[in-house]
Amino acid sequence: MLTTATALAVLLGSLTLAAAGAGPATADSSALLPLKSSGDIVVDGVHHRVFISDPTAGQVVVTDYAGTVTATVGALPGVRGLELSPDSGTLYAAVRDADAVVAIDTATATESRRFVTGAGAGPSYVALTGGRLWFSYGGSGNGNIGSLDPSDADPEVTLGQDTGRTFYDAPILDASAGAPGTLVAGAPGQSPVELAVYDVSSGTASRTAYAFDPGSTGGGNLQDLAVTPDGKDVVTASGAPYYQAVYKLTDLTADGKYVTNTYPNAVDIAPNGDVAAGTDSSYEPDVHVFKQGVPTPVRQYDLPDTGTPGDSDLLAPAGLAWAPDESRLFALSKNGSDAYALRIYDAPTKASTTLTVHAPATAGRGASLTLTGTLASSAAFGAGTKVSVTRTDDESPAGKPLGTATVGADGSYTFADTPPAGGKVTYTVTYAGDDAHAGASATQEVSVAKSAAALTLDGNGKVYGYGSDVTFAAHLGTTYKNRTVEIWADPYGTDKPRTLVKRGTVDSHGNLSATVHLTRDTKVSATFTGDTRYAARTVTSSACTRVAISTSLSGSYKSATAWNQKYSYFHRSKDPVQNTTMSMYPGRKYQLQVQRYSDGAWRTTATEFFSLDRYGKDAATLDGTPPVGPRFRIRSSYIDPKSGDNVNTTTYGAWKYFVFTR
Repeated sequence: MLTTATALAVLLGSLTLAAAGAGPATADSSALLPLKSSGDIVVDGVHHRVFISDPTAGQVVVTDYAGTVTATVGALPGVRGLELSPDSGTLYAAVRDADAVVAIDTATATESRRFVTGAGAGPSYVALTGGRLWFSYGGSGNGNIGSLDPSDADPEVTLGQDTGRTFYDAPILDASAGAPGTLVAGAPGQSPVELAVYDVSSGTASRTAYAFDPGSTGGGNLQDLAVTPDGKDVVTASGAPYYQAVYKLTDLTADGKYVTNTYPNAVDIAPNGDVAAGTDSSYEPDVHVFKQGVPTPVRQYDLPDTGTPGDSDLLAPAGLAWAPDESRLFALSKNGSDAYALRIYDAPTKASTTLTVHAPATAGRGASLTLTGTLASSAAFGAGTKVSVTRTDDESPAGKPLGTATVGADGSYTFADTPPAGGKVTYTVTYAGDDAHAGASATQEVSVAKSAAALTLDGNGKVYGYGSDVTFAAHLGTTYKNRTVEIWADPYGTDKPRTLVKRGTVDSHGNLSATVHLTRDTKVSATFTGDTRYAARTVTSSACTRVAISTSLSGSYKSATAWNQKYSYFHRSKDPVQNTTMSMYPGRKYQLQVQRYSDGAWRTTATEFFSLDRYGKDAATLDGTPPVGPRFRIRSSYIDPKSGDNVNTTTYGAWKYFVFTR
């Protein structure tokens, strides 16, 4: 059986993310999670762990900072709200359907203790303040707040702490070390928003501030809230208005806003006051990062589409959590196929940076070229900002730093370089980033032409006898480092492959030779494979090769020399036989030609092609009633390509002379 994580991976394939561009930034990394639902997310900066509650599956999933699942704490039906102890040693989880708050040891990611809250008092959210653990519970008009002292060996649970019975359902809770003994509560999913502040320093909750539709915004559908580290304000995320509203804890009057976009649904605040705000936005940025007190975002992230095409991933409600050192922001997302992913954003408080680089598409080796580009960000750069340039080519495959270029006041820069190597040359321009800006890089490829190498090969067009051993000499001119030449032989015909005859380093004069055994027409080639500065080159020579032919006449009664040739004499009643043997190739035929000497010249009387057997042999009989006295001659030849193939060059056999007598 597939595990949930494996099943999701099979269904969805690899979850890939685009690189940052000129628009809102995308996630720096991402990992699929084995979740059926989501409730809350908390980051443990001591153990570098992320805890995510899953109410439907009844579990808390534990990952490392890379999103790799390292543990799962089960048997937690309906678990939702999470709270980390100040020393990061214990995670408290509200387990509604077990009527309990469960303590989880963060070092071992195992349940260490279970606090029973009483039948029907299933807790939904938890918060630590005033030396006690506070939890919300109830529903259907019975929402309330309870507390216990987790340090007691057998803690007494106190229910009904909200004597005013402020909330219809169990409210969302939060507290801050900046306001010790203060508890903030908000009605989840309700319209308009309803908030309350309690003084719990005595161990008993006393409501000090209350607001129904605070700020008179008409907002509603509260999804999340967070108290600022200084204890001054509470920041809310509700479906409307389209910003994360800020209210004073003293009286819940408006105290600012963090402007996002449609349907705010998450908020988390870093220890230094920087705010991460989330929205349920299909076609706009989903995660927005603000510097404390600044209403416009310094960074935004848009979730990609990893599920059904055209159906953008969405941020889970209350799905944001800072690493305590602000090095990372964690976001929980869900796609159209109900797959959850943990997205990890590095250096999220730094303004996103866009870097471009332009270069000519082509250039000559050893010729100067100029790179141009721009560096841009929503936050201004200081004077003297620099970008570094690296060149990667065949001579420097790991990249060679070339220096820096100073960015002008308008964000532009230029950089000149003379590429020493040809081929694909990649220029990488990098901005390292600073305290206010994220780093960025851009690349541009240039096709740099290599110099032409001088290469020759002798023997082109010459004709050689069958079975000749012929030496071919290659000459290589100036190159950079590679002085190796290969000599190849490619015989005509489909049955013999191209083969390497010799590979070697040319001598001090640039020469290399190799001997080729020729039985067919052969394309001999010399190849220089090139180096970083000189282009590869191949030159060829065509070597023409004759066939091997032997012929004889049989059936004569004598032979004698006459007319300066050796003649065979045949009785008129005897049919001469021309015996032919020729180097064989499948389907090969030979031409049989007969001539008669007449009126002072040899004149062809018959020409015909005959097939050779598989051994390259044939015997042709000259039958009929020949005349007595005239001189005749006969020969067998290979005619390219009339003899049925073209693997050899035309080869004429020797004439055989004969005369008929009575």
